[in-house]
Amino acid sequence: MTLVTCVDVGSTFTKGLLVDVGTGDPGRVVAAAAHPTTVATDVMEGLDAVCRALASHGRPAETLVCSSAGGGLRIAVVGQELEVSAEAGRRVALSAGGRVVHVSAGELTTDGVRALRAIAPDLVLLVGGTDGGNADVLLHNARRLARARLRAPVVLAGNAEAADEAAAALNATGRRHLVTGNVVPRIGEIAPDGARSAIRAAFLEHVIGGKGLSRGRAFADLVRAPTPDAVLRGVEVLADTVGGDVLVVDIGGATTDVYSVITPQGEDATIHRDVVGQLWHARTVEADLGMRWNAEGIVEAAGRERLDLSDRARAYAARVATDTAHLAHGPGEWECEAELAGAAARIAVRRHGRPAHPSEHPRALTEVALVVGSGGVLRHAPDDLARRVLAEVTTDHGGGWRVPAAARTTVDTAYLLCAVGLLAPTHTEAARALAGRLRT
Repeated sequence: MTLVTCVDVGSTFTKGLLVDVGTGDPGRVVAAAAHPTTVATDVMEGLDAVCRALASHGRPAETLVCSSAGGGLRIAVVGQELEVSAEAGRRVALSAGGRVVHVSAGELTTDGVRALRAIAPDLVLLVGGTDGGNADVLLHNARRLARARLRAPVVLAGNAEAADEAAAALNATGRRHLVTGNVVPRIGEIAPDGARSAIRAAFLEHVIGGKGLSRGRAFADLVRAPTPDAVLRGVEVLADTVGGDVLVVDIGGATTDVYSVITPQGEDATIHRDVVGQLWHARTVEADLGMRWNAEGIVEAAGRERLDLSDRARAYAARVATDTAHLAHGPGEWECEAELAGAAARIAVRRHGRPAHPSEHPRALTEVALVVGSGGVLRHAPDDLARRVLAEVTTDHGGGWRVPAAARTTVDTAYLLCAVGLLAPTHTEAARALAGRLRT
């Protein structure tokens, strides 16, 4: 038996699994533990508490950690055109586990640099131009970023033929930067892998240790990825084990995140019909849909989507938004939780599936084979609440596309996807076996 500890240091709770990665029973969960995240002091305190609790069940050979503590990875996208390179950069930043806090397009002005500084992102994703296309805006922005009083490192993922000159401008002032492939090498094509890897590397090298979350180097040395990046990788492994498309809806206290891994079929696989191109492994974040901090955002969004919520659910949303530590008690409050969670799931998936621009096509969710629910409201829900919430997704005919009516539904009650993503790079078989437990 070979054990690996997998831990997610979240904004509120630090959660861990002790997983057997040996050949006897790979992917077996030996133990689970959780502890409030100790952001106010040192995140290693909560992390150590989880590791100690897990170690009482067996000594691990390795510890793998991901983190969204301290607000996660805050990314600013600087692009050439709002609807092409900047939009592609935004999508790639989300898929890399970032929270996009700023998007600009065109040549950076003094006011634009000032706005960027005010946002104070953890990382800047600099994009622009197709390979061999216009390079003027990319080079201008590289020079402005080189001189700007920003602490954030830059990931350069624009016109490949101008990359060396843009990198030289950044290097001339000592700006920390990484160069990778163009996110839009050609119109209608989006290439996320290089930028995703570079963002992950910059996060590990420059960002996680600079957030002031821990006094020593131990935490930075343990962290392998931003939490959403690990989850998306876990969803990719799950889709591979399922042999079909997968949709994950994570309903949190502050946001509702949606992940999808889709294999394009027919014309979608060969014809680039959209200006930016479809990102087939994607994540979207709905910052106005949360079960506590943004509960009233669910009410407002439901009104815009013409979804009915009871007066009791509306009043409950206002209450929990001011008392974010409130836990539901009794059938009446859980019914309100179900209404809010169902609306959040339906709206978030609608936004995930809708095209960003009228000229584009909706995301192909019709063939989704498995819908996975995640988040505390679903993990701790009584009776059939989780099933009812996920049915809001699989029976929603108002999103503008045919729903995945044949999909099976399940809930990640043990928080497996994060661990699957952490294990995937080095413990492939154990990651696949662990993901397979979500199929049953």
